[in-house]
Amino acid sequence: MGTTFVKQNDIHRAWHVVDAEGQVLGRLASRIARVLTGKDKPSYAPFLDTGDHVIVINAKKVILTGNKERDKVYFRHTGYPGGIRDSRAEEVRTQHPERLIEAAVRGMLPKNRVGRAQFKKLKVYPGAEYPHEAQQPTPLELRTRAPR
Repeated sequence: MGTTFVKQNDIHRAWHVVDAEGQVLGRLASRIARVLTGKDKPSYAPFLDTGDHVIVINAKKVILTGNKERDKVYFRHTGYPGGIRDSRAEEVRTQHPERLIEAAVRGMLPKNRVGRAQFKKLKVYPGAEYPHEAQQPTPLELRTRAPR
């Protein structure tokens, strides 16, 4: 008796659309990372990319709790010596709002070639329109806690 694994040809990847308006960044990112990795499927294997595609809309309307809008710092490097650049979350939101969600999700994915392949299935758009209607994405229901 052996363990059966899903074959590459048997992996079915669905498309999901998520509306980030009014969602908390960390909770949204953890749910998206779970779908990208395929951990919500019975055919999950950590060494295979079995996850689905995720489209995130309204990225500029995501919520950062506490003082993170002012205090959180994002770093990037230009590739030149001394080329480290930093910017606050409020600056990133005004210039490239999709990077807020991309950075949060990237940090929750594996740091190997499987994680890079999973990250390529994430599409983030600052507004409500997206060019993936042909894939017929289904809305992804996010679990929300009941108000106390």
